[in-house]
Amino acid sequence: MTTFVAVVDSGGFASAARKLNLSPPVVTRAVAELEERLGLRLLTRTTRIVRVTDAGARFAADCRRILADIDEAETTAAGTHAAPRGTLTLTAPALFGQLHVMPILVGYLQQYPEVDAQCLFLDRVVNVVEEGVDVAVRIGELPDSSLQAIRVGRVRRVLVAAPAYLGTQGVPKRPEDLARHTVVSVSGVTPVSEWRFNDAGRPLLQRLQPRLRTTTNDSAIAAAVAGLGITRLLSYQVATHLRSGALQVLLEDFEATPLPVHVVHHEGRRATQKVRAFVDLAVDTLRADPALH
Repeated sequence: MTTFVAVVDSGGFASAARKLNLSPPVVTRAVAELEERLGLRLLTRTTRIVRVTDAGARFAADCRRILADIDEAETTAAGTHAAPRGTLTLTAPALFGQLHVMPILVGYLQQYPEVDAQCLFLDRVVNVVEEGVDVAVRIGELPDSSLQAIRVGRVRRVLVAAPAYLGTQGVPKRPEDLARHTVVSVSGVTPVSEWRFNDAGRPLLQRLQPRLRTTTNDSAIAAAVAGLGITRLLSYQVATHLRSGALQVLLEDFEATPLPVHVVHHEGRRATQKVRAFVDLAVDTLRADPALH
């Protein structure tokens, strides 16, 4: 099971062999014997790539759960005071991971030298079960699932601009005023952006024609700080710029409902010691972070 999961996670037999410090033929033979024992194809092999089948993906998820249970049993048998060990896999939105998760993780790794870590800081929702993730930070409302979710704060959708831009172009008083302003949108390639507002309890949709469209939050922040125009981001993404005065918030009275921030992990006995130690540290640290209030 360990060998099969390593092949799935690394995407190939050779890379799994390096990870496990085994020869590629040993890894190939182990997976072949597993497939023969189960009587089904777990992986589809070509000369260029190894893909997991649907049955293989389900089996890999079960393997991860079983291996986590074994790891937990061994840790318990070794004593409740044994130090966390193994590989911890985390996921979070890219900029949130950089600003808020990485400092926590560095402190955690310094405290627990027997733990390694893998970070998936991506602006997409990573499937915790299918992609072998131990802990995820989610921004937004959560769907129902078997995962344990601990709320650690909230973030707002805020409109921001540089004082220099507002000094020359004026300050919008209502969302409709944005039609007369230069807009920077983090929206990809679509030519029109739609920003949602709350107008005294009533939803208000404002369609905009951005002058600059970009796919990254960092570039939108840079454009706004440089005085190009108004952009909309999450409050944690611009917290340092607001504190320094490089940006200021606009139209606060029309902001949409804040988004919750959760730390998500496998619940119950599936949460291994390495996961519990990180979750405890992350929850305490994030709840104390003023950028998430």
